[in-house]
Amino acid sequence: MATEPPSVERPTDSARWVRGGPRAVRRFWHSLGPGLVTGAADDDPSGIATYSIAGARYGTSLLWMSLLTWPLMAAVQTMCARIGMVTGHGLAAALQQKFSRSVLLVMCVGLMIANTINIGADLAGMADAAELITGVNSHLMVVVFGGLIAWATVQLRYAVFARVLKWLALVLGVYIIAAIDLKPVWSSVLHDTFFPSGLRSREAWSTVVAILGTTISPYLFFWQASQEVEEEKAAGKVTEEARRGATEAQLHARTLDVGFGTFFSNLAMFFIILTTALTLHKAGITELATGAEVAKALEPLAGRFSSWLYAIGVIGTGALAIPTLAGSAAYAFAETLGWQQGMDEKFKRAKPFYAVIVVSLLIGVLLDFADISPVKALYWTAVLNGVLAPFLLTAILMVAGNKTIMQGQPSSRLGMVTVGVTTVVMFGAAIAMFATG
Repeated sequence: MATEPPSVERPTDSARWVRGGPRAVRRFWHSLGPGLVTGAADDDPSGIATYSIAGARYGTSLLWMSLLTWPLMAAVQTMCARIGMVTGHGLAAALQQKFSRSVLLVMCVGLMIANTINIGADLAGMADAAELITGVNSHLMVVVFGGLIAWATVQLRYAVFARVLKWLALVLGVYIIAAIDLKPVWSSVLHDTFFPSGLRSREAWSTVVAILGTTISPYLFFWQASQEVEEEKAAGKVTEEARRGATEAQLHARTLDVGFGTFFSNLAMFFIILTTALTLHKAGITELATGAEVAKALEPLAGRFSSWLYAIGVIGTGALAIPTLAGSAAYAFAETLGWQQGMDEKFKRAKPFYAVIVVSLLIGVLLDFADISPVKALYWTAVLNGVLAPFLLTAILMVAGNKTIMQGQPSSRLGMVTVGVTTVVMFGAAIAMFATG
C-alpha cells in the first residue's frame, strides 16, 4: 500500500483538536472534509422544504425525527465513505462487481431523473428566495444561478471546489439562529423531541418517508464515495491501485468527519422544523407553494430578520447541494460506462462526465419555466427517494460486507447492523405510508 502523504493525515489533526490548544478550532476545521460537505448538502432546498412542511403541518410533534435520522444517516454515509476509501473507486464501480451493467444503467438513469427534478426545484427555491431579498425576477435568477453553478463545477479544480463547498456548509447555522431568536419554550420542545408522536394518518407517514428520503438520499451515497476518490487523487494517488486500502487511522478520521457533518445536518433539520412549527403551524399556515411563500409567511410572524435568514439559507444550501446532485449522477454514469471522470480533469478529456452535469443543470433551469410548484416537487421527490433508497441500501450492504470487493476491509458488524436497521426502517415507513388509511 502506498504511504499516505502528510497532507491527508487527518487523524493527527483530529487528535490535536481533542487535546485542545490555541489553534484547536483551525485544526478541527482542517480535519473536516467530504463528511461535512456531504452532510451539509443533505439540507438542500428539498430538505428545507420538507422540514418546513413537517413543522408547518405537525408543529413540534416530528422533532424526534432528527434524533432518529442522525445515527442512521451517519452509518450509511460512513459505509459509503469506506467503500470509496478501500476500493479506490466510486460506489457505482463497486456495485458493478455484484450487478450487471444493464441493472446499473437503469439505476443511473433513475438517479439522473430524480436528481434533475431535484435540481430544477432547488434552483426555483433559490431564485424565489433571491427575488424576496433583491426584487429581481425569479426566472432571471434561475438562469443566473444555473449558469454560475455550471461554470464553477466545470472550471474549478477539486481542491478549490471542495474548499468552497466546505465554507458554504456553514450557512446552515442561520436556521439555528432563526429558531433561537423566536425564544421557544424549551421544556415543551424537549418533550416532543424525546417522545415520538404525530403518526396518526397517511399524510403524517408520507412526511416521515419524505424526511427519511431527503436525509438518507441516494445521491449522497454516490457523492460520498466519489469524493473519497477525489481526496485520494488530490493527495497524489492517481491510480486505482495506489488508492486501494486505508489505514485504521484514516477510517477513524473519516468516521469523525462524517459524524460531525451528519450531526450538523440533523441539527439544522431540528431547528428548521422548530422555526416553522413556532410560526407557520401556530398561525394555521400549512399549505406552502414556494420557498418565497415560506419566507414571506415568516416575516409578520417572526420578523424580517428570521425571514431573511430563511431565504439566505435556501440560497446557500442550494449552491452547496446542486453540484452534488449533478455530480453524483455524472460519477455514477462514468463509473458504469468507463468514462474519464473527475473534477481535476480537463473538459476536453472528460466531455461525457461534464456533459451529464451541464445537461442536468440545463434541464433544471428549463423546468423552472414549467407550471410546477417547487415546494411540492421537492417534497414528492423526497418521498420518492424515501421509497427507492432502501433498495439501494440493500445493494450497498451486499458490497460493504464482501471481503473480496472491500480488499479485506469490509464494514464492521456494528456498521452492517446499523445500515441494516436503516434499510428496514425505511422499508417499514414506506409500507406504513401506503397501508395507513
